[in-house]
Formats: sequence, C-alpha cells, structure tokens
Amino acid sequence: MNDKANEKQINIELDEAIAEGTYSNLAIINHSATEFVVDFVNIMPGRPKAKVKSRIVLTPQHAKRLMKALGENIHRFEKAHGQIKEFEQAPIPMNFGPTGEA
Repeated sequence: MNDKANEKQINIELDEAIAEGTYSNLAIINHSATEFVVDFVNIMPGRPKAKVKSRIVLTPQHAKRLMKALGENIHRFEKAHGQIKEFEQAPIPMNFGPTGEA
C-alpha cells in the first residue's frame, strides 16, 4: 500500500528566486476558447506606465480549479481572521493596456 501512495506523490521544486515571490496589485485577465491568460502587474500611484511582472497561461479547466481553490482559501482566511474589506480603487487609465481586470 505504501508503494502505491509513493507512486502518486509529485516532487515539486521551488528555487530561491521564485520563492521570493513577485508583488502584484493588479491582475489583467483575458481568454480565448482554449486558454486563460492572467497578467500580474505592479502599478504605482502617479506613474503612467507599469510592466507585467508575471504571466500565467491556464487551460479553462485549470482556471476554474484556481477560482475554486482561491475561493475556498479566502473563506478559510476570513473564518480565521475576519472579513477582508474591499476598498474603492482609483480607475486605471484607459491607455494602460489590455481590458479586463480582477
């Protein structure tokens, strides 16, 4: 039985550069019939230009799984720490880039 359990384990490596993470305060989401593209951006107040810091491309099925997993984790976080308050944000300039945000 232990051999079968070991066969199904996945060894995931996390190198130091990725482990540091990348801060993002804006996600721009676009999709086609076959994939979702999520661009993570760090936009600074008063700066007219920002760069995409990371792009993740997902199948529709993985995008839906991510949405569910994020929802479950937010629920657990709020249960432990209280409701996450949403603050109004200033609108993003229309000349910033692709449409769609989350």
